[in-house]
Amino acid sequence: MSKVHSTQTHHFQAEVAQLLHLVTHSLYSNPEIFLRELISNASDACDKLRFEALNQSELYESDPDLAIRITLDKSKKTLTITDNGIGMSEQEAIDHLGTIAKSGTKDFMSRLSGDQKTDAQLIGQFGVGFYSGFIVADKITVESRRAGVPAADGVRWVSNGTGDFTVERIDRPARGTSVILHLREDAEQYLNAWQVKQVVNKYSDHISLPIQMLKEVWQDAKEENQPGQMVTTDEWETINSASALWTRPKKDVSDEQYTEFYKHISHDFHAPLAWTHNRVEGATEYTQLLFIPAKAPQDLYYRDSQSGLKLYVKRVFIMDSAEQLLPNYLRFIKGVIDSADLPLNVSRELLQESRDVRAIREGNTRRILSTLEQLASSENTAEQEKFATFYAEFGAVLKEGLGEDTSNRDKIAKLLRFASTNSDSVTRSLTDYKAAMPEGQTAIYYITAENFAAAKNSPQLELFRKKGIEVLLMTDRIDEWALGFLTEFDGTPLQSVTKGAVDLGALQDDEEKKAAEAAAEQLKPLLEQLQETLKDKAKAVRITTRLVDSPACLVQDQNDLSPQLAKMFKQMGQDVPESKPILEINPEHALVKRLESQARTAKFDDLAQVIFDQAMLAEGEVPADPVAYLRRVNALLLG
Repeated sequence: MSKVHSTQTHHFQAEVAQLLHLVTHSLYSNPEIFLRELISNASDACDKLRFEALNQSELYESDPDLAIRITLDKSKKTLTITDNGIGMSEQEAIDHLGTIAKSGTKDFMSRLSGDQKTDAQLIGQFGVGFYSGFIVADKITVESRRAGVPAADGVRWVSNGTGDFTVERIDRPARGTSVILHLREDAEQYLNAWQVKQVVNKYSDHISLPIQMLKEVWQDAKEENQPGQMVTTDEWETINSASALWTRPKKDVSDEQYTEFYKHISHDFHAPLAWTHNRVEGATEYTQLLFIPAKAPQDLYYRDSQSGLKLYVKRVFIMDSAEQLLPNYLRFIKGVIDSADLPLNVSRELLQESRDVRAIREGNTRRILSTLEQLASSENTAEQEKFATFYAEFGAVLKEGLGEDTSNRDKIAKLLRFASTNSDSVTRSLTDYKAAMPEGQTAIYYITAENFAAAKNSPQLELFRKKGIEVLLMTDRIDEWALGFLTEFDGTPLQSVTKGAVDLGALQDDEEKKAAEAAAEQLKPLLEQLQETLKDKAKAVRITTRLVDSPACLVQDQNDLSPQLAKMFKQMGQDVPESKPILEINPEHALVKRLESQARTAKFDDLAQVIFDQAMLAEGEVPADPVAYLRRVNALLLG
């Protein structure tokens, strides 16, 4: 009998207590998921042992054959999942099973709502699948010993899924971990070996380790008129394929198997949108199995979130989250790389310097971009819908590649989609835009704004609408930054309609240009007075031809930061040089004519300030002094 030491009681972290409450109230709509999650954890523990044993072979002790074993005890109503992986120390059991030790925990818990589908996805992404055991168990006992420590340093962790858990030291001769589920009455179907095997085959067949159960055989009745029965033997049998899925030929792997493997490595409850599975040969040999998710993870934009691919060398697990195998703008991709060339003792530092890793990274990038291109250009409606789903979730992240990946900038640009003045939906590609350009148009025009309404209703679009010229509407925060790296597409320059003086070239009538020049000369005194009045707000004041219905608008010098980009940099803690916009006025508008009539009067300054502030509002910005703006408007209305 094991020697038991003193028992200590601990309280769950508040977030865990909340999570357990949701789990025990049927958070998961599909209860059998618990087995997949616990087998996945056992597999990870074995992978970690294999990795640590590369430099410390003694960690294998006298048991080098890694496996996962499932045992059923109908009399005690327990289901036990045992692995001979890395195991846990007493402190690790407290830390790993009593807290959610991952960045963004508060944000994670704030998103939990009680909606089964949404919450189940979050739990998977935040790697806390262990708690899914409480779907079927009213008590969980975990017994573990870390590889390489004495048998007397084992640990037993026990909880009934409420506010507390207990921890005690035990003697445990075997390294690794046993998770013992004390099943509730409504979950006793999982004491049926056939039922358990069905679940394992459905969700965990791809696990590269053998998953074993005690073999059952049919025993005929010993006496006449008595039924035969299934009897458990002392022989272990492997109930999964136990071969790494990525090593199998593609023709031998079903879509269902790919999907379950993706869920295993990503802890995502959604099926992937697409995947690509290839063996790459040449100067660098490796196998790649890459998945494009259907949903963006909640920590996609966290600075300290982990991303990257699982790295194996000749089927030996090396590390999770090898971020060097993909560029940062593809950090949402999940999958496995199995290299035939990298050394088994490769470290993250060596990965950064490895020529083979650079070749793998470039190959992975090309493969993902080509897969996305196939979805985008497919005539199949389902494939088109997949790309639309992808772009809605990851389009903004993909745009980061314009600045990060110069070698693939053109490929990325072809994948971008935007709304436009011709279409509210985000479906317009640069290729489509260029193909529809009228004769004489020499640039691809776009506008960036805080949101779709501000972009669509911007005064800067008035002349373009009048001329029937399409303008792309860009409303992602990253657009202004990303477009700074994409100055042309397929030989045609990209031009922001909010920067510099508008010049439509051959599309603009000579009469319009001459009229604008004449107005600028005629209104020169007005422009000078406006410039003096607004000298603290505007860099310059000038006549424009871009306005049709509005009195004025604000534009930036060609090389100045837009307000959106300046705001983004400030939020990132960067110093931003101060710059003032240019005020452009419409000489034909009644407000401008009234302003001219008020020249050299007391009302001129107030009217000038109102026109400037209204131009700010039209851009989605708030006047520097809203109260003063309201006071001026009220005075003008009453005057």
